[in-house]
Amino acid sequence: MLDKKIPIGILGATGMVGQRFIQLLEGHPWFEIVWLAASERSEGKSYAEAVRWRMKTNLPERIAKMQVSPADPKNAPKVIFAALDSGPAKELEPLFANAGCAVVTNSSAFRMYPDVPLVIPEVNPDHIAILEHQKWRKDSDGFIVTNPNCCAIGLVMALAPLHHRFTIDKIFVSTMQAVSGAGYPGVPSIDILGNVIPYINGEEPKLEAETKKLLGVHGPGGITDASFAITAHCNRVAVEDGHTECVSLSFARKATESEILDAWRQYVGVPQQLALPSAPPKVLVYDERPERPQPRFDVDAGGGMTATIGRLRPCGLLDWKFVVLSHNTIRGAAGAAILNAELLKAKGYIA
Repeated sequence: MLDKKIPIGILGATGMVGQRFIQLLEGHPWFEIVWLAASERSEGKSYAEAVRWRMKTNLPERIAKMQVSPADPKNAPKVIFAALDSGPAKELEPLFANAGCAVVTNSSAFRMYPDVPLVIPEVNPDHIAILEHQKWRKDSDGFIVTNPNCCAIGLVMALAPLHHRFTIDKIFVSTMQAVSGAGYPGVPSIDILGNVIPYINGEEPKLEAETKKLLGVHGPGGITDASFAITAHCNRVAVEDGHTECVSLSFARKATESEILDAWRQYVGVPQQLALPSAPPKVLVYDERPERPQPRFDVDAGGGMTATIGRLRPCGLLDWKFVVLSHNTIRGAAGAAILNAELLKAKGYIA
């Protein structure tokens, strides 16, 4: 434990991901929330007045009394967790990085920039090094580090140990994504109840592009994307939390069922080796029951930070197919950013 906690701020604090940041960071051994910012309509209000609290735990009393600040880096701490839509993020996050802040963001605005790390700490921690090429880093010592799309995280956690051992050649993925991924109030109930919506704006290109960057190779020239082919179908379903993904894939080197299961079961990442506070003991859990994983029963595995895999079986089109489930607002959003910040602290980028 640190002798003194690092002060942090949350940009976009009243939204669903902002609320999840608060829930996960309250009582964190390394970080302490000292600053909250949101839209102009929330400025000057107490957080309790500004927010419609949607978490299943109570709003912490200390946070409820905090005043919501303007989204201005002038009085902000040097570590910022950002929970913004891509439009505001594109405008605001560079302002904070230019002011010398470490911006650890859940936004999609800068994920595909060549000098911005897109990181899952168990998968590609070495990609953090590309932040040294950012103009913000050179000018002010500030920087931006991003976590992936909520669906890409669960998918790539399952793919990484397989790609490392067998080299993936092709991927077909169809997602069933929870309504909480749309924020609050999200999808109108009349649209989603008893229904499946086979379209989420911009989601399929994000999932395809981010998967290739995450599993790419870091070299002197930056990140070289993975060379496999990938296609995605993304669907919104009437589930509160948890993105379920059905995956078919083929390998450059043939793999047996026991080899694939061993790759998943033996997989350990840098966060587990460093015992980072938010790292789950197991990155991946394989459930042998034929009807699992299910969001209702499995979404909170590892405190919402573990991906649960099931139904590994031969694929009649490619080589193998399976199902993976991950918590979209914990591992897929706020929890992912917090784990990134913990890795940045452990590697000396946050002091």
